[in-house]
Amino acid sequence: MGILAHVDAGKTSLTERLLHAAGVIDEIGSVDDGNTQTDSLALERQRGITIKSAVVSFAIGDVTVNLIDTPGHPDFIAEVERALSVLDGAVLVVSAVEGVQAQTRVLMRTLRRLRIPTLIFVNKLDRSGAQYEPVLKSLADRLSPQVIAMGSADRLGTREAGFTAYDERDAGFTFSLLDLLAEHDDNLLATYVEDEDALSYAALRQRLAEQTGRAMVHPIYFGSAITGAGSDELIDGIRELLPAAEGDTEAPTVGSVFKVERGPAGEKVAFVRVRTGEFRTRERVRFGDGKDAKITAISVFDDGAASTRPVVPAGRIAKVWGLGDIQIGDVVTPVDGGPVEGARAESGYFSPPTLETVIQPVRVEDKGSLQTALSQLAEQDPLIDLRQDDVRQETYVSLYGEVQKEVIQSTLATDFGVDVTFRETTTICIERVAGIGAAVEFNKVDPNPFLATVGLRVEPAAVSSGVTFELEVELGSMPYAFIRAVEETVRETLKQGLRGWEIPDCRVVMTHSGYSARQSHAHAVFDKSMSSTAGDFRFLTPLVLVEALRQAGTTVHEPMHQFRLEVPADVVRPVLSTLARLRAIPQVPALGGDTSVLEGEIPAAAVYELEQQLPGLARGEGVLESSFERYQPVTGAIPSRARTDQDPLNRREYLLHVLRRV
Repeated sequence: MGILAHVDAGKTSLTERLLHAAGVIDEIGSVDDGNTQTDSLALERQRGITIKSAVVSFAIGDVTVNLIDTPGHPDFIAEVERALSVLDGAVLVVSAVEGVQAQTRVLMRTLRRLRIPTLIFVNKLDRSGAQYEPVLKSLADRLSPQVIAMGSADRLGTREAGFTAYDERDAGFTFSLLDLLAEHDDNLLATYVEDEDALSYAALRQRLAEQTGRAMVHPIYFGSAITGAGSDELIDGIRELLPAAEGDTEAPTVGSVFKVERGPAGEKVAFVRVRTGEFRTRERVRFGDGKDAKITAISVFDDGAASTRPVVPAGRIAKVWGLGDIQIGDVVTPVDGGPVEGARAESGYFSPPTLETVIQPVRVEDKGSLQTALSQLAEQDPLIDLRQDDVRQETYVSLYGEVQKEVIQSTLATDFGVDVTFRETTTICIERVAGIGAAVEFNKVDPNPFLATVGLRVEPAAVSSGVTFELEVELGSMPYAFIRAVEETVRETLKQGLRGWEIPDCRVVMTHSGYSARQSHAHAVFDKSMSSTAGDFRFLTPLVLVEALRQAGTTVHEPMHQFRLEVPADVVRPVLSTLARLRAIPQVPALGGDTSVLEGEIPAAAVYELEQQLPGLARGEGVLESSFERYQPVTGAIPSRARTDQDPLNRREYLLHVLRRV
């Protein structure tokens, strides 16, 4: 089960309350005091926010709950994404004071799209400004109409605020429940029409559990994680309404890796959710693209802690040692087990990072240590997506926001002893192929210096279709290793288009192929200078592909965010003026008596500036929500991160670079 929320809605406090109610901890920790169970990093305790997802296990009656506490800050959405791949259910936490916020909507959209059963817990009933009816309406309007309050709240805004669950005596609740469930169940409606008394309250609760388990409806609970109000009712809801996994230990063994960290000695530790079967210490397992290794130790989460065990059964989460090449998203199976569909778990639930920055060591002598440290951080967070510019000798990291910079900087200083600085954050654009282009280089024909023939045609592809590689040559026209080398190099080269931005969607067709067969001088051993190698194809392919791209042409597209802005009605005019200056595209504003709502699209590069200016524009009363929406062609000056502005991939420069490597 995942606990998800917008930052400061009270996820970690709710986790503490659940652990206390389950008897795992004797005293509830405080986020402000930095003594909670799941916020273990020094920076988490210092800032009072969750940065890394944390796992803790406890029992509710006969049900074991493996709880994953996830970050709420949008800069760390990658941690949430990895947790989603292993969840059976979720509790989405909303503040009774702030209500539905930007991250709340992003999370709920994703939970509904993935059909993850979700309960909603409205927290902070004891805080001044807490609301009941307005929050309910906002949840129905802005998250999902398929929600239902499971009880009533009273004495809001006081330490005595409470939540009383509805039961069969509440006729209004029973009717609302029937009305909601009937939207997805025609038989239920027909039964009720024929005989109102044919449906018992117990039968309705059972149907509620079924539809909640299929992510059709979302029950809402109110309470306070600090005072404990509503926590017992929520726990009952978790047990009754969120479906437990089957945990079949007899089925073929399959596990999913959703987190990787480093142990005290620098060893890799994989967090594995075991779906079926069981893993044992000293068992040899397969993962990723055909890799295998032996499990050297297993630590299973149980009763609030992780303890060493020889076996981890289905349904549990464990830390596993010994898998040195493991990566986040890998599916793990026994070496002697049968084939498993897909070597990697699904991902891409949220938009990729749209910002990047250059990272540099403060001390020049730390350059090597920085690369090692960044490689280890990339293992734990693949979306920071390290990019090395060999010509400028610079390292780029991808970001979701400015807070992520602080975390990377603090982690490098604390864990690796490397002090770093960052350049100004810039926006990550992409390139799209504009037309069709083709190029070919023939073996032993000038100016081709490589023993290979490669011909490629590039064509546009649909958005989000990815890069496809196809053959118009006979598969047996040359060794498959050479064809594979061309395909791998094509995909690598497309990470930097003509202006240096990635080309995420493209169709590439191999039109020509040829090679020099293995040969040697008389009475001599194999002569590499007379015979083609995979290296010839890896070196030649970028030259051919870039020439084909030049013929086809590419356009640069920038990321756009969908925004929703609430401001006082009397400041709409200056806000619209600022939006126009920031190249935003607002829709017709919804003008109200006191508050007006502006919605539309804005370039991702301008969101941070709008956030900085909003307090002054709206007298501190403005509320901004934004999330990635799409890419659109850049207007005006075309941003480039290529090697040179005039000739991004100069042929002579590239050949000299290759020869130096050789």
